[in-house]
Amino acid sequence: MEDAQIHSMPDGRKIAFHFTPGARPALVFLPGYMSDMQGGKATALFDWAKREGRACLLLDYSGCGESDGDFADGTLSRWCDEVISLIHARIEGPVVLVGSSMGGWLMLLAGRTLGERLAGLVGIAAAPDFTDWGYDEAQQRKLAQGETVFEDNPYGPDPTPTHAEFWADGQAQRLLHGEIPIDCPVRLLHGQEDNDVPPEISLRLARALRSPDVQVTLVKGGDHRLSRDGDIELLLRTVGAIT
Repeated sequence: MEDAQIHSMPDGRKIAFHFTPGARPALVFLPGYMSDMQGGKATALFDWAKREGRACLLLDYSGCGESDGDFADGTLSRWCDEVISLIHARIEGPVVLVGSSMGGWLMLLAGRTLGERLAGLVGIAAAPDFTDWGYDEAQQRKLAQGETVFEDNPYGPDPTPTHAEFWADGQAQRLLHGEIPIDCPVRLLHGQEDNDVPPEISLRLARALRSPDVQVTLVKGGDHRLSRDGDIELLLRTVGAIT
């Protein structure tokens, strides 16, 4: 992949991104928590879009990957602003958002903002409201008191931090308690062996979405990442079919 381009936010934040022009609706990949646009699913989608002549946008949230900033300052609201700013700056016409894990929560928030421009959603182990169901009472008390919570990280040597500002912003952005006013086609992929986001979350999300065109695919043997060759093929088939 070529060197990343840089998008400047109004406050000076520098957001790294890759964009390939092509047919619409454009695809926008939203990584998970502490992930970036160099992940296997993101790059596979980008390469597929280039081969198919489809417009595709990848980005790193501020404080992640090649973007500047401090991860401790990151919140859903902040990252959603970056996504929307980049879409408005680089893409004309309809958009399909593809969100992985936390990116699946972010795609819902960004999708509501895009309104009629939103042509579809594809969630991969989507994790809306994980600040609520993903932490026990003791952890939530610490976060509410302004402390940072650290958890074991199965994907790297360093523990995964959750900062109080991120948690508080997430609690204010919860969606599963009521109807989610999104009407476009939605496809939700979820591994049955996901130990991070229970498959029930995708089923709850399907029930909460207002759209009548929602399908949930449970992948036998699939873990949270859904990054096996067959999982990637399923993702690309799903994106191709929804667009």
